[in-house]
Amino acid sequence: MLLLQTRPLSRGALVAQNSPLLPWGLLAASDSSSASPVAWLMALLFSLILAIYTGPGILGSFSRVRLVGGDHRCEGRVELQQDDEWVTVCDDYWNMDSVAVLCRELGCGAARKTMSGTMYGPVTPKDQKVFIHLFRCNGIEESLSQCEREDAIGCSHDEDAGAVCEAIYTGPGILGSFSRVRLVGGDHRCEGRVELQQDDEWVTVCDDYWNMDSVAVLCRELGCGAARKTMSGTVYGPVTPKDQKVFIHSFRCNGIEESLSQCEREDAIGCSHVEDVGVVCERPESVRLADGPGRCQGRVEVKFQGEWSSVCQAGWSFAAAKVVCRQLGCGRATLTRRGCNKATQGQGAIWQRKASCSGQEVSLQDCLSEVWEHNCTHNEDVWVECEDPFALKLVGGRSHCEGRLEVLHKGEWGSVCDDGWGQDADRVVCRQLGCGQPLSPPVKVRRRFGPGVGRIWLDDVKCSGKEPSLEQCLHRSWGYHNCNHREDVAVVCEGTRVRPSSRK
Repeated sequence: MLLLQTRPLSRGALVAQNSPLLPWGLLAASDSSSASPVAWLMALLFSLILAIYTGPGILGSFSRVRLVGGDHRCEGRVELQQDDEWVTVCDDYWNMDSVAVLCRELGCGAARKTMSGTMYGPVTPKDQKVFIHLFRCNGIEESLSQCEREDAIGCSHDEDAGAVCEAIYTGPGILGSFSRVRLVGGDHRCEGRVELQQDDEWVTVCDDYWNMDSVAVLCRELGCGAARKTMSGTVYGPVTPKDQKVFIHSFRCNGIEESLSQCEREDAIGCSHVEDVGVVCERPESVRLADGPGRCQGRVEVKFQGEWSSVCQAGWSFAAAKVVCRQLGCGRATLTRRGCNKATQGQGAIWQRKASCSGQEVSLQDCLSEVWEHNCTHNEDVWVECEDPFALKLVGGRSHCEGRLEVLHKGEWGSVCDDGWGQDADRVVCRQLGCGQPLSPPVKVRRRFGPGVGRIWLDDVKCSGKEPSLEQCLHRSWGYHNCNHREDVAVVCEGTRVRPSSRK
């Protein structure tokens, strides 16, 4: 009888020494004429058993892959789903080829880094298992399941693999591809009309097949909270321009996808902007100012993986403070400083990331950030102070869209001096109030709204016309002016307003 001397392969299969492995997985002897029928039968039976029980079979199978603990879905610790539990991956043989395959499988952009999974929180539970195989990828596979494997021996969670991919979401085809998704016209970034970016333009999405499963996927992709409602996009202003396009596909999601790009699609036929889709997601509380006299002053804390952490001054900037104030709906940032007194120091974790903000971002999550090691203590906790929330109104007119301009500061309404004021500033006010375009009435019409009384809060206001809020226009410090109430600003808008209260 032919004695089979064997050696292990990466997928657990066995092959006769010095003999080829046939394409269909049968064992062959180097000299088939010398093999007895019994030997061939044994080889066939043995290979069939191996095909069933080894490699990516029952013990080494997994159904899904994800990245956990990063700033977006394309960064984090690598985890695989086995039945009802998630397991980590050992970093032996893990390299940029492996990351490239994983990024491709997740529908992310290019591979950027291979990281230690220990950099990403929360800490892996001690009872969480490590996948029984290591991956040896050559970088061209479509998914990790296609990579060769080795047995993972003696791996611990100190060796968990991590990955960083570009956070780019691409569709399956050129005409139907998109790079970003956003919600427009809502009260916060997690509510509004759905729009996708195609090249340099934004397109709307048709509501055919759109349902709560689609909303769940979109909320997940945007890093928002739970799905709340699917809405008509027409309730969100400003009105969609007539020349804005509708995306050529409708989405059919089952609710478990990580992004819209992973959902099935149907051709969108005959859709108009009357059918634009809108979404309401829960607004996640991801940053706060704690232990201050009000919600717009305090110690900066970031919510990461369900845990509130204070922020070290060494990784902070005044530009980041501006972003936090904007994200919280407060006024301008006026102060950021290192150190809190004993009564206001943090007690828990310190954020393990460094935020690099330009100061123009809508939220702290939009800033570039990187994992960094530090030796900070709570003596270096960041403290930020913002002005009170900004509000404005038009008073003395026949409707809320015309009148003398008043702004709220420190709980008190005051007027605005007309030094430096122009049509661009009118445009910002009308847009902020949802009142359409500004009109240009003669001076005598503006004067009919009468002079104000009390405070004159702003002077020398200069706007470009593109600012989303009057607060972001250049102006002198609050309360500093050389005016009297005969110079109070009055604004008249055309009167078209999208009222949040009208949403069904």
